[in-house]
Amino acid sequence: MLNSLPRAYLVRHGETAWSLSGQHTGRTDLPLTPQGEPNARRLGERLAGIHFERVFTSPLSRARRTCELAGFGSSAVVDSDLLEWDYGAYEGKTRAEICRGHPGWEVFRDGCPGGESLAQVVVRADCVITRLRAIGRDTLVFSSGHLLRVLAVRWLGIDGAMGRYLLLDPAGISVLGYQRELAEPVIRLWNDRRHLHDARGVE
Repeated sequence: MLNSLPRAYLVRHGETAWSLSGQHTGRTDLPLTPQGEPNARRLGERLAGIHFERVFTSPLSRARRTCELAGFGSSAVVDSDLLEWDYGAYEGKTRAEICRGHPGWEVFRDGCPGGESLAQVVVRADCVITRLRAIGRDTLVFSSGHLLRVLAVRWLGIDGAMGRYLLLDPAGISVLGYQRELAEPVIRLWNDRRHLHDARGVE
């Protein structure tokens, strides 16, 4: 596996109404917005020409639709480990609303009542990483923001809580891989959204 130095491309789903409003969207199955759909198509243009040995997507429709519009729907495998963090009682709430009842709340530290702890999300992320590395070639993953942030830091072998420092926007592309000289896991690219800008640099 280390000789081939495979890469894992991570794609956060396109824009939804709750990603715009800042509401925590775990298992609520929201569609893409009218802007989210063309942005998903632009992802396909950006990824065109790259061969992916396997494509995986979260079961949630926002990820699956992004995958389909990007042109990978027919080859994608649905993986339940790619579901977004289960926010439990905090589903649909903004951080400001949560902090009114739980001052200083931080999902990567505190988890969610009635939902998942960080440790539970890390278990799922580690399972995904094991599968990706076993393939030994480039792979493509469509999922949601917090899950992908945990997956990225676990790829590096560090504490899942460090995912709090990696912001990830809708339709952003990130690439995990290896440093060639040492074959150590690295983040090669993070939250790239150049494909969403026109010639004037305007989204």
